[in-house]
Amino acid sequence: MGDSSASYINLVQHLIEECLIFNMSKEECMEALSKHANIKPVITSTVWDELEKENKEFFEAYLKGRDQRATEIEKRQRIQKKLNTFSSTQ
Repeated sequence: MGDSSASYINLVQHLIEECLIFNMSKEECMEALSKHANIKPVITSTVWDELEKENKEFFEAYLKGRDQRATEIEKRQRIQKKLNTFSSTQ
């Protein structure tokens, strides 16, 4: 692998890490990098998969945390909807 290929992969890895900071899913990251950095989704997917293999425990915790946050958001939305319904009947 040439130096330019290695630096390109390092760039994609760095951008994926930025996506992780913003709590993005793999699909969201693929879309964002395609749109904003002109990186083909297959490249992002391949690098993401390799990162997952190398950092299995991190990604397990990351995905679990994403699922928990999604569940919390859904609960808050249901509570807010009930509160709005209650407020409108008063």
